[in-house]
Amino acid sequence: MARSLHGIALRYFVEVARSGSLSDASERLHVAVSAISRQIARLESELGATLFERRPRGMALSEAGERLLGYAQRSLLEAEHVMKEIGGLASLHGSRVKVATAEGFAVDFLPAAIADFRSAHPGIDFTLSVMSPADATRFVRDGDVDLAMTFSLAPEKGVKVEHTERAPVLALMRADHPLAARAKLSLAEVSRYPLVLSEAGTTIRQLIDITCALEGILLEPDLICNNSGSMYRYAQKSGAIMFTGLLTVRDRYEDDGFVVIPLTDPQMRQRSIQVQTMAGRELPPSVRAFRDHLIARIADAKSADVPASKAGRARGKRVSRRTQAE
Repeated sequence: MARSLHGIALRYFVEVARSGSLSDASERLHVAVSAISRQIARLESELGATLFERRPRGMALSEAGERLLGYAQRSLLEAEHVMKEIGGLASLHGSRVKVATAEGFAVDFLPAAIADFRSAHPGIDFTLSVMSPADATRFVRDGDVDLAMTFSLAPEKGVKVEHTERAPVLALMRADHPLAARAKLSLAEVSRYPLVLSEAGTTIRQLIDITCALEGILLEPDLICNNSGSMYRYAQKSGAIMFTGLLTVRDRYEDDGFVVIPLTDPQMRQRSIQVQTMAGRELPPSVRAFRDHLIARIADAKSADVPASKAGRARGKRVSRRTQAE
């Protein structure tokens, strides 16, 4: 195997592949363009293959470059973990697990899961990055993180799905809302009341937009926002209906005076929660241990989903009756 596949040339190659140009890679690496160019040329010479197609607007990976990129990303990521875990494999000490997640899991679920895991493995540190579902998948595919917990509507190339669960979209509303005692609702019924919606691009918004287009529903939200915490508080203060997944709010919605109600529209059941890793990568012990812990936590949450929803609806009925009496 070429010597450059274990050297700095590999790191330079990955950065050029990601940025699409020598100049952008130079800025990110703080290395001269000429030095990067020499390393790429050396790598191509040793491999006997052209890795990039030089174009007027940048550099695009050739077929050989595409094949090398997956190896390069796995190699660099694994090298980072090996360096941190040497001398501590038995106890998993000395490593850092990088996690990317969609915002819905970042408030309650993942912080609690990480805290529980670290109580058993205090030597493992974490980096948690919150981003859009598409970016979380891209980060794990490109090797920028070890693991992603995100929402997905369809299979993604370059990632391995370690675990998946259905994550239907629910209507969240205050327990004194006129619809709070209902067992299920359609989007058309919900559309007659004040709403708060996420910005375009989230999985929930995509499914809502598809449903509206198919069923001829017009939504006129009071508020459009790109932060789930802000939407949650707005719904709590204003009485507007919000759309969410149960795992996002299950630890707090009842205490905050909300109920959650399933939506009957078929599109609202097409979303999944996925735990993702890079395809083809052998996971280090620390990442493997946290993956297993996370999957167990998701399974525990799923087992409590139905009782939690029933309890929420019962609470809604009680609060509704009390409100009418007052």
